[in-house]
Amino acid sequence: MVRVLMLSWEYPPVVVGGLGRHVHALATSLATIGHEVTVVTRHAPGSPLEELREGVRIVRAPQDPPLFTLSTPTLLAWTMAFNHTLTRAALRAAESNEFDIIHAHDWLVTHTAVTMAEHLDLPLVATIHATEAGRHQGWLPEDLNRSIHSVEFWLGHRASKVLVCSSYMKWEVTRLLELDKDRNKDKVEVIPNGVDSTVWKATSYAIKRAKARYAARGPLVGFAGRLVYEKGVQDLVEAVPKLRAEHPGLKVVIAGDGPYRDELQQACRKHHVTDTVDFAGFLSERELPAMLAATNATVVPSLYEPFGMVALEAASAGAPLAVASTGGLAEIVQPGVTGMTFPHSDPSALADAVLSLLAEPIRAKAIAKRALAMVCERYHWQGIAAQVGDAYDRTIREEPDFRAARLTETTPPIVVPEGNLLH
Repeated sequence: MVRVLMLSWEYPPVVVGGLGRHVHALATSLATIGHEVTVVTRHAPGSPLEELREGVRIVRAPQDPPLFTLSTPTLLAWTMAFNHTLTRAALRAAESNEFDIIHAHDWLVTHTAVTMAEHLDLPLVATIHATEAGRHQGWLPEDLNRSIHSVEFWLGHRASKVLVCSSYMKWEVTRLLELDKDRNKDKVEVIPNGVDSTVWKATSYAIKRAKARYAARGPLVGFAGRLVYEKGVQDLVEAVPKLRAEHPGLKVVIAGDGPYRDELQQACRKHHVTDTVDFAGFLSERELPAMLAATNATVVPSLYEPFGMVALEAASAGAPLAVASTGGLAEIVQPGVTGMTFPHSDPSALADAVLSLLAEPIRAKAIAKRALAMVCERYHWQGIAAQVGDAYDRTIREEPDFRAARLTETTPPIVVPEGNLLH
């Protein structure tokens, strides 16, 4: 049994993206298999400052009175203010609990993670879910991007163990954060994300309702995710005329929202497909599985995808997959076996992959069935949590060696080269 102090800027009911769902599932699964988990996170209106839920102790950090807006121009100021209150909440948690290890999720909690690791004299594990350069296709164009990169760099070198979700991310993190220069050559470890496939099972009645709501006279193509450029929805929109030429009654439903929505709607007008594409917005936990299950193909057209959680979720719902062969997605989906693949940023190839699923419904169902079996076998959360628990044990056992190395080495200087960091 390991006593874990976990730090995350998202935890239910605060769920901005996949990170919050990941931390919740990991924490509760670790508790289920016998570990003692405390999550310190930010407060949400109406939530208690501290509670025990699903076997996890949750300590929430309320926002301090000075107002720092959570938006892109003020993100660094907000993060620094957040880490002050998060650190005090973590210290409060440590007054009544003892811990064996600290687990930080992403750069937004770095200052608190380093402070608590040094204050409590504990090993630090960091999960890096994505990188700033990766999110911008290898570029760090502004001071904000370079500053975030520098915090990721610090976290990666300060942590005794870095967890990533795919072999692609191991390559990316090692390269971008120069972790190959670290004496601990085994610092970066791949442990995939998990999914509770039972949560994504919709009833036949719910699926029929979703078909009636979204589908028309032809097949239904779906997308689910945050509407940002790197998710590649613009390529799906551009592919719609080709899809509609083969299937005049086709409908495309886009579930989710984000800052790129206006541009996507403009693209729909440009391509004259506004009557074909339905922007459904955020769907509830009951609505989304039914929508995915109702699709004849669910598309994941990401330009950048460290893992591809939505692919596992769609597969769990029973949707045939057409995904971009990029990042972690290329490791999840076997072409022609558990889904169809296409080069990212290629709308014509995207359309061809979807059309191949629509042309052979029996084959598409077989592909979806194999994808579901793959998810259940390889990505169930208790198995993932067991791998994380083993990583904790190794980190604790090897911590004396990590500390000896830190006494003789310093973190290399952070030099951000010009150009694309991933090329």
